[in-house]
Amino acid sequence: MKTFQTMSSLYAPTLKEDPADADLASHRLLLRAGMIRKTAAGLYSYLPLAWRSLEKIEDIIRDEMDTHGAQEVLLPILTPAELWEESGRYDAYGPELMRLSDRHDRDFVLGPTHEETMTDLVRGELRSYKQLPVNLYQIQQKYRDELRPRFGLMRGREFIMKDGYSFDADAEGMQRSFDTMYDAYSGVCDRCGIKALPVAADSGQIGGSTSIEFMALAEAGEAALVYCPDCGYAADEEAATVVISVEDGPETHDHELECVETPGVHTIAELAGLFDVPEAACRKAVALVDGEGRPVVCIVPGDHELNEVKASHAFGGYHLMSDEELESFGLFKGCIGPVGLPEGVSCVCDVSLRGSLSWLVGANRPESHYLGARPGRDFEPDAWEDLASAKASDACPVCGKPLAAARGIEMGQIFQLGDKYSRSMGATFLDRDGKERYFQMGCYGIGVTRTLAAVVEQCHDDSGIVWPVSVAPFEVEVVALDTADDLVWPAAQQVADQLVEAGVQVLLDDRKERPGVKFNDADLLGLPYQVILGKKAVAKGMCEVKDRATGERREVAIDEVVVEVGSEVIARRR
Repeated sequence: MKTFQTMSSLYAPTLKEDPADADLASHRLLLRAGMIRKTAAGLYSYLPLAWRSLEKIEDIIRDEMDTHGAQEVLLPILTPAELWEESGRYDAYGPELMRLSDRHDRDFVLGPTHEETMTDLVRGELRSYKQLPVNLYQIQQKYRDELRPRFGLMRGREFIMKDGYSFDADAEGMQRSFDTMYDAYSGVCDRCGIKALPVAADSGQIGGSTSIEFMALAEAGEAALVYCPDCGYAADEEAATVVISVEDGPETHDHELECVETPGVHTIAELAGLFDVPEAACRKAVALVDGEGRPVVCIVPGDHELNEVKASHAFGGYHLMSDEELESFGLFKGCIGPVGLPEGVSCVCDVSLRGSLSWLVGANRPESHYLGARPGRDFEPDAWEDLASAKASDACPVCGKPLAAARGIEMGQIFQLGDKYSRSMGATFLDRDGKERYFQMGCYGIGVTRTLAAVVEQCHDDSGIVWPVSVAPFEVEVVALDTADDLVWPAAQQVADQLVEAGVQVLLDDRKERPGVKFNDADLLGLPYQVILGKKAVAKGMCEVKDRATGERREVAIDEVVVEVGSEVIARRR
């Protein structure tokens, strides 16, 4: 028989003060509300309240996945290293991959994701195009050896994730599976009460050609993104291809190249200030060593930054030059430019600069800059690449309107993998003509624990968490202000019992605490509704109902509270 949960028996050790090491609201409030506890850096235990919400998030994910044609499986967390060697990711994934050996010296990894294992599962089993498409998913712990685990559940070393994989016969089928999962992920965000923005993203270590991240908008989000309020285009700064407005630098009197001494000028802001021009009229040089050990100078607009992800695509495992390396290659910090680079140093310029004919740049000599440098006359770039990070006010690549900027929390990401894994792992099927073909794959991930944190990050106020009904650990908290009173306590038990009978999940505060303590804890836990019973109100047959999201309080007859609150709870479930 279903019953209510009492606060006196609930394991939820709340904290009065903010934890010293919790920077984000979600981290701080989940700790204070007794929902999580830190075991070690990046490792957390989920207490009963958090676990109830996580189970609800998982149920929403399962419902959306199953409704959209996916089937749930469960794969081993421990994966043989040979599978990762087949795909080429055993070394490429980097130090985040947790590796271990068993007593027989066989190498394994703790799965951060399961492309290899899922591909291995179906190869040899799915042999004909008639068996396709197939979409399989799982929900389980994942592991990544983060260099700096931080922000609570946002970036941990162990976390719960739903990962899914589709197998299709051709690119058109892969696109259909991708679109179906896009709809499913949109449904997950909506039903969890998250305001999310789908954005074009870089595929990172997963690989593939197309990727979309579902970003929960939040000021504390790790990811920077740009979006167009007019047409809906959105992308994270790592993947955004935008139209950058570039200004020419000041011309010399005869439009020829002129070297100007600029003592003490080593930054774009100082250079722009010296010549009284906007930073967009200057050119920023970034010196790096590419993955092959070759020196490269990148030139981007002065008001933009070199995009790390775009640079990694262009230059492999690059690193920025140290002061010692700058000296060894004959480069002068703060005065680097494309004209007269030392022999062996290549020059790659951002594509946005291609039409600009007057550059204010470093002169590759101490305390000096060039005015009027012109590509094609004074220097010839070795390549033009998309290198600059997008920012607000850049033009939308779709409609040309100015972009806006925001920050977001990546709660999910979907990929078109193509044959990246099926080809490297020899996973094939027979097509209509009896020919061997590689599966066209998609990959779809949602961070379950990260979604919990994203909900709290979006849904909180100064007093505590403000849970959406769909993922709240309980839907109603019945607050008995005096458990020793002959009227209040029986009325509180009656309301709690009747709400449970009506299908509502109830937490009853039966503690012998002062009303102020109960009110503070109720707001901290943030259940959607509070039904408050005190002596004066109960004596009149009334109670007070508080809507946690709006703060609205109203008096309701005790005999009517179950119908009124119960109907509101059901209406707000997603």
